[in-house]
Amino acid sequence: MKWIASDIETYAKEKEYVDTIVVPLIPFGLENNLKGTVSAGEYISIISHELERQLRGRLLLLPPFTYLNSEPMEEKVKRLAEWHNEVIGNGASYVVYLTSDVEWKNAEDRLEDTLVWLPSIPLEHMDNEYKMETVSTQVKQVLQIVTKKWQNSPK
Repeated sequence: MKWIASDIETYAKEKEYVDTIVVPLIPFGLENNLKGTVSAGEYISIISHELERQLRGRLLLLPPFTYLNSEPMEEKVKRLAEWHNEVIGNGASYVVYLTSDVEWKNAEDRLEDTLVWLPSIPLEHMDNEYKMETVSTQVKQVLQIVTKKWQNSPK
């Protein structure tokens, strides 16, 4: 389910079946490598939406956790911990963060949840068929991570 009114209405009714929250981690900055920043965010957004489509009914896709490129990692981790507390405090069992920002890999041990880092692939110059094939391959890998988490967790 997505963070839209009609899906949230369904989520509220079926909350006990939705145990997984996905949070895209999207950088923002208007300086230094603007196109790369936008491309990375766009890529993670596409992957997140496709993941939600395939796991609809078991997963809630939250709005992106957006942060400044220049923001210190400690601040980002602190703010993200607040998101974690909010979703876990409201019944979610699993939280998955999706990002193309390699800096998050360095902070992974400070996160209480699953971080999935995917190297950003610029999609803007690909034809649609190859773009969809590339996205599908990446989503399959994320699906494996999520389902393994479900299988290995006592929750």
